[in-house]
Amino acid sequence: MTVRTVLAMRAREGCEQRFEKEWLEAAEEIRALDGCLSQDLIRDADDPRSYLIISDWADRERLDAFGRSVHRDRLLRVIRDLRESAQRNTYQVLHSVHREPEESR
Repeated sequence: MTVRTVLAMRAREGCEQRFEKEWLEAAEEIRALDGCLSQDLIRDADDPRSYLIISDWADRERLDAFGRSVHRDRLLRVIRDLRESAQRNTYQVLHSVHREPEESR
């Protein structure tokens, strides 16, 4: 079953651009890992220091393997000094409804 992690982070003042850059570099490596389906970095429209990192994984086992990997350690080592706070939740994706492409309607 697909799992989705949602990691809420608040960047330290003045560290926003570096936070985004470091996340993108790490995400490029992580996307090649077995089981990683997608990753998104989302910034709050009203608070440019608040972010959500959302990632989808094929299953809990592969997410947990990432959690024990050098890739996770690298990501945390870099962004730990750039953030004020972090909170992570993991969810099972039960249903997804997507809009059909215009040409298929």
